[in-house]
Amino acid sequence: MQTSTPTASPIGRFGLRWGAALAITAGFFMAGAQAQTLRIGLAEDPDVLDPTMARTFVGRIVFSSLCDKLLEIDEKLNIVPQLATSYIWAPDNKALILKLRKGVTFHDGEKFDAAAVKFNIERHKNLAGSNRRGELLPVSGVDVLDDQTVRLNLSAPFSPLLAVLADRAGMMVSPKAAQENPTGFGSKPVCSGPFKFTERVAQDRIVLERYQNYWNKSEVHFDKVVFQPIVDATVRLANLRSGQLDFIERVAPSDIAQIKTDSRFQVARIVELGYQGITINTGKSDQAQKNPLGRDARVREAFELSLDRAGIVQVAMDGEAVAGNQWVPPSNAFYAKNNPIPKRNIARAKALLKEAGVTNPTFTLMTPTTSDAQRMAQVVQAMAKEAGFDVKIQSTEFATSLSLADKGQFDAYMLAWSGRADPDGNLFSFHGCKQPLNYAGYCKPEVDDFLNRSRSTRDLTERAKLFEQVSAQVGKDRPIIYLFHRNWLWAYNKKLTGVRTIPDGLIRVQGLQFK
Repeated sequence: MQTSTPTASPIGRFGLRWGAALAITAGFFMAGAQAQTLRIGLAEDPDVLDPTMARTFVGRIVFSSLCDKLLEIDEKLNIVPQLATSYIWAPDNKALILKLRKGVTFHDGEKFDAAAVKFNIERHKNLAGSNRRGELLPVSGVDVLDDQTVRLNLSAPFSPLLAVLADRAGMMVSPKAAQENPTGFGSKPVCSGPFKFTERVAQDRIVLERYQNYWNKSEVHFDKVVFQPIVDATVRLANLRSGQLDFIERVAPSDIAQIKTDSRFQVARIVELGYQGITINTGKSDQAQKNPLGRDARVREAFELSLDRAGIVQVAMDGEAVAGNQWVPPSNAFYAKNNPIPKRNIARAKALLKEAGVTNPTFTLMTPTTSDAQRMAQVVQAMAKEAGFDVKIQSTEFATSLSLADKGQFDAYMLAWSGRADPDGNLFSFHGCKQPLNYAGYCKPEVDDFLNRSRSTRDLTERAKLFEQVSAQVGKDRPIIYLFHRNWLWAYNKKLTGVRTIPDGLIRVQGLQFK
């Protein structure tokens, strides 16, 4: 049997706030809130705080403080321990045995053990509306070998499994709490992370308190973590400067230069694992046939050719991104070189529209209300206009936009994906037939075949070849037009130490403290 015992653990990032918070006196802040409470500013309000049901990136940031996972990743994307201390693959790669950490309890005092792992994996797979179902599809069953040992049985070898267990599908919630509150668990989550849930006020704050019995409590140095959603990047920065926040995520690229001139703050950046793209409704609902993009792949190609990715990066992102046309950046080992970034070609775009019999195609681009999304939409609108497109921008609160996308109530959707350590996490749920995050409604049996084969082999060369075949077909059909890969940009109080820049963009609170 093949054995691997990872080493290391997590750590973190920082906070923000607006409106009424500016009225809080500086005296109160200096009197102890800074020493005891870490205030983290988010660019959106998370959706439901249930790792089985959740979809938002900002929700994953909150979960990093609330819900430990079976496994974790480090700065180089190595798999390292968290609730599981080691793993063993079966010789045929159709089972994974995990040894679990001893002495761990959930926030309600219930014991974390192999039975809890079995409950959670089955909940992720079977709960109605689960967004983890596709991620765990090859897991056919879970066996409890003893209190500290669990075996995940697979219907076929599944190479992304370790990375999957290092994200929401590996997050463990209290079986007792989930069973006692099956419909409302996400409004009062009970996990096993360093902080426990205390309060949530929609669009205002999420408050977590330190869990005194946390297994790694020597690495926890705050009594509270307060997450505050502030959509406007300028307001987030104002709150950081005023002292109401300690850390802000997704700083506006245009603000980086001036932040660097302020000795009170530190800036961190790293290229994301995910991408920024435009998802097109090609089959999610009847609306797909009511807009020119959804009806004809030639119109989608014309739309892509109207866009200058490098120009979008410079104008909308102040250069703080890497242009790309796939689910991983060009620097990634799994980038499909057979599908290079197309150059802007207005003449060809117009010719394609003429060929498709479409003049002045009009569609609505649904866009989250965040500052960066608004800028990108406006640049896309202006560029596409030169090829004859009339793009209407529909600004929509983020959680609402996800709900509309789920129902297929959109033409095109400006959507960012934060990315996963294994490329499968950027692909399968978006392009696999009837998968939970397939907002485009895209379905090609040959693509499903390539995706399933890429999941069943652990040979990196073979996987790369299969991803090339996926890229060739998806690049032709264009259910998603990939634009670029952002730099995660953070700004935080320089007194905050222990910050780790891990490419998934999540804030690890373990190890964070004020010096």
